[in-house]
Amino acid sequence: MHPIDNNSKYTEFRKVYKKFYYESFSYQKGNKDFKITYCFRIDNEFVFNPVITIPYRDFYRFENVSESLLQSLIFHIGMIELISYWKAVCPIQLIIKPYKLSEEQILWWKKLYFFGLAEFFYLNSIQADINNFVQILSESGSIPIKSIFSTDGSCIVPVGGGKDSVVTLELLKKLYEVTPMVINPRRATDACIEVAGYPINKCIIVSRTIDPLLLTLNEKGFLNGHTPFSAMLAFVSLLTAIISGKGMVALSNEASANESTIVGLKINHQYSKSFEFEKDFREYVEKFIVSEINYHSFLRPLQELQIACLFAKQEKYFPVFKSCNSGSKSDIWCCNCSKCLFAFIILSPFITKDKMNEIFGDNLLNKPTMQIYFNQLSGTESIKPFECVGTIEEVNLALCMIIEKYDRPLPYLLKRYVVSKNFQKYKKINPLLIMKSFEKENFLNAEEISLLKTTLSC
Repeated sequence: MHPIDNNSKYTEFRKVYKKFYYESFSYQKGNKDFKITYCFRIDNEFVFNPVITIPYRDFYRFENVSESLLQSLIFHIGMIELISYWKAVCPIQLIIKPYKLSEEQILWWKKLYFFGLAEFFYLNSIQADINNFVQILSESGSIPIKSIFSTDGSCIVPVGGGKDSVVTLELLKKLYEVTPMVINPRRATDACIEVAGYPINKCIIVSRTIDPLLLTLNEKGFLNGHTPFSAMLAFVSLLTAIISGKGMVALSNEASANESTIVGLKINHQYSKSFEFEKDFREYVEKFIVSEINYHSFLRPLQELQIACLFAKQEKYFPVFKSCNSGSKSDIWCCNCSKCLFAFIILSPFITKDKMNEIFGDNLLNKPTMQIYFNQLSGTESIKPFECVGTIEEVNLALCMIIEKYDRPLPYLLKRYVVSKNFQKYKKINPLLIMKSFEKENFLNAEEISLLKTTLSC
């Protein structure tokens, strides 16, 4: 993915469209679901009404949640939802009407918006800095009050259909009563949940609907790009934890997510999966919303290579898990994208060649068309793919591990790799340096740390 020079379009839009309004939110407790509707407006030109729907479950306890807390939770989801619509024209002023935010809160949101949109700014060649890209105004409304709420010791695990959340599900159900959660389910998420042994009607399902007007604007050439979805997941999971009375949300974000997509720059496709965001989010929730929810990433101490090793022991998921975004609607590995290639590389040291070919339907290491992605993943290029992939180091170590176990002749990409400087550099490094590593910056409790360390015996 290469940058497009949209800076002049960005500048012109900001002259034409002056203000973005977070007008309001409403919610309705129907017979079958809980429905939230937002109202965002750009000047008097465009009005957006995105919707979030949560089908009822017998373990929801709305009666235990005060209206003030419920409204605060819904409001905060709107604060992250709005960025998808703001970015269409990037007005200088963002006016928040439902609540009055403190200066500390405004600075917190500016940081999330700026670094969460760093990829969007970069790929559109937009010249923006954190001080002037937006002015957040919040003069009307009441101040959201932090609430006290009682929860149990059970745990929500968001499931995306890939290897990471599978590992979290399988391990944490040894410690807690676990409830899977999915935003906009697809076949891979449903299948992974079913294989894990959870009936779909006992899981938390959230449907997020984008206003069609935004899609129309995208088609007409308005600004578009990546937004921090995992930040949306964080606030939505907080709401579902409160309405179900569950005290913990356990994510599956790993230490590898901390590495920037572009070497030397703070442009990270996975910013809202990083430890920095996790820490910021926990502090914000504790200070401004509620104290009783333990939001953290269970896999934070691990690298992708370690998680791949743990997943390789869960063979029952091989036919159903999927990490490919391009093929998500069809529930396939497209076998033509960087995400597919990364998954193939990171898993291959731990799964046989025949089984890998069976999972993907092809040997991705033997495809010349994947050379550009291979170069990006291994660090030959200065920019990694704008996808959720591992670090340059662990990709290279995985490649060295694969070469050591592969029969000759080597497939196309590996044949070229063994004559590269990267191979000469990384073949000297013992993979155990990563396989035995344990990132100290995490929010796991002692039981969780013990479980991970005991299980990690690859």
